[in-house]
Amino acid sequence: MKKTILMGSALMVAFAMSSCKSGESAYKKAYEKAQAQQTVTTTVTPVNTSTPETTTTTPVTVTPVETVTPVETVTPVTDYSNVTVRTEDVTLVNGTGLRAYSVVVGSFGVQANAVALQNKLKGQGYQAQVVKSPSNMYRVVLSTHDDKVSAAQSRDKVRATYADAWLLYQK
Repeated sequence: MKKTILMGSALMVAFAMSSCKSGESAYKKAYEKAQAQQTVTTTVTPVNTSTPETTTTTPVTVTPVETVTPVETVTPVTDYSNVTVRTEDVTLVNGTGLRAYSVVVGSFGVQANAVALQNKLKGQGYQAQVVKSPSNMYRVVLSTHDDKVSAAQSRDKVRATYADAWLLYQK
């Protein structure tokens, strides 16, 4: 019984392997078709209509091709009523003082890292400040404003450099 099952299985495997084999004729037909297409495209010869005594040469001016990079246009937001604002009761660590709305460009668990970013921003001309949140995170405030609209406009201006900039409302 085992011999019959084994022989039957072997016969089925052999049959399956031989039936899946591609014929050489299919490859040969595809090759001949590609050769025929190549021959048709290469047999075109240009016709010379000029006579040797009337041949003239004209100088050719070559101008380089300029690549134009597409400019992404961003439509300015005029309605700032639905701008997301986080509310935290922060304490000033280093700076002159906060107004109601502030633009935060960095949050750090280590105060030294926040101060380093603050110094970098001060070197760029910003009045950066460091505040501490109730969750013991040190936030770097780029600018501080009295109203939400001017804070949102300031945040939008720095989003090219600080993509994660967000607004903080001081309780």
